[in-house]
Parts: sequence; C-alpha cells; structure tokens
Amino acid sequence: MSDPQSHEALIDRLGTDLVPVRRLLPPWLRTAGWLLVVVALAIGLLMHYGAGPMLRRWAATPDLAWAGIGAVITAICAAWAAFALGVPGRRAAWAWLPLPGALLWIGASGLGCLREWIAPGTEIAGMHQSADCLIFIISFSVPLSALLIMLLRRACPLRPVLTAVLIGLASAAASASLLEICHSFDAAATDLLTHALAVIVVVAVNAAMGGRLLSRA
Repeated sequence: MSDPQSHEALIDRLGTDLVPVRRLLPPWLRTAGWLLVVVALAIGLLMHYGAGPMLRRWAATPDLAWAGIGAVITAICAAWAAFALGVPGRRAAWAWLPLPGALLWIGASGLGCLREWIAPGTEIAGMHQSADCLIFIISFSVPLSALLIMLLRRACPLRPVLTAVLIGLASAAASASLLEICHSFDAAATDLLTHALAVIVVVAVNAAMGGRLLSRA
C-alpha cells in the first residue's frame, strides 16, 4: 500500500517551482493587436504618399483594388489562424481559413497578366520597378514576421511549422497590402511574378526559421 505522506511530499516538491501563468488573450484579440501595427504602418505610408494616386489607379483598373482587398483578407485570416493553432486542441483545419482571401488575391492579381489588353496605354512595371516591389515586400515582412513569432512563442503551438507558414503568409499579404499605397504603376506579368516570388521567399524563410523558433518555445 502506497504511503500518503510520500504522495503529499511529491506534490509539494513538484509545486515548489511552479509560477503563476498569465492567461493568453483570445486569438482574435491578439490578431487585432498585430493588425494595429500594420494599420500604423499604413497610416505612415499614406501620410507620405497620400491616398490620391492609389485611388486613381484603383478607379482605372478595379482588379487591382480587388487584389488589394484579397491581400488584406488573407493577412487577417492567416494571422488569426496562426494564433488559433497556438491554442491546444484547435484543429489543423484552421489553416484553411486564409484560402478564400488568397484565391481572391491571386485571381484578381492574375488579371494583371492581361493588363495591356484590359487597360491599353497604362504604365506597366519594368524589371527595375518589379525589383523594388520584391525588396519592399520582404523588408516589411521581416519585422511583421518577427512580431508574430514573438507573440506566438508564448503560446507554444503544437504545429510549429504550419503555424510559421501562416505567419509568413500573413506578413507577406500585409506587406503586399501596404505596397498598394505607394505602387506607382499598374501591374503586369513581370510585376506579378515578382510579388509571387516575394511571398514564396517570405513563407519559405518563416517555415524554416520560424518553425525552429516556435519549436523551442
């Protein structure tokens, strides 16, 4: 027969090093906090570039506006899904949440390949301008990804690589949304390929680096 006193001693010993843990905020609220940073960046860009050029470009080529809306939806849903996967017991199906926004983003952006046919005479991006887009998306994705990883390390997600992929997608989509503010020309196939390359790079780096950081949380 086991000794009750030894059980109590064991429980006391195990509880000696325990410290109070502050409960995490709900995923939607943590998503809103991260989005506040994105909004602050957007306000800064709007103050510098103004909203006029972006609105005129959207009025001339509405597919660019839909692509921007799709990127915003993708960023919100991907960040929410990443925070949701950090909660124990949440299903991996949360990873599909960004899919509708991503389809809108990709589909509307794909019309840019027909730019010269849809809106003849518009200024399209050259290789040098497309390279600027690549640098912009990656540069803004780095701090946004780092912030998401920092916030998610406290949650200790059970699917770190999948969560890191969503972090990369959210950051890249948010950066592409911000790019709309200062994108001074209409999209074309070269520009769209550059955007796609930037998103792939951000997601891949997050999957490799972010997955390791979240695994050690």
